[in-house]
Amino acid sequence: MTATTATPELTAQDRCDACGAQAYVRVELESGELLFCAHHARKHADALAGVAKSIHDETDRLHEDKTAAAAR
Repeated sequence: MTATTATPELTAQDRCDACGAQAYVRVELESGELLFCAHHARKHADALAGVAKSIHDETDRLHEDKTAAAAR
């Protein structure tokens, strides 16, 4: 997935539209936006790539140092 830079960072309040877990991927479509956890973003990646205007992927944050995340 390709990350864009103009999109605001996702927060803990942003939830996956498929399951309600914390969202790490925002997909902008012609009709609006969808938020996905890492699991559902991977599951639907091929279908989303064909219709998305942009994909903002923050799944790399899942592996960041916890002290760096707390400093935000």
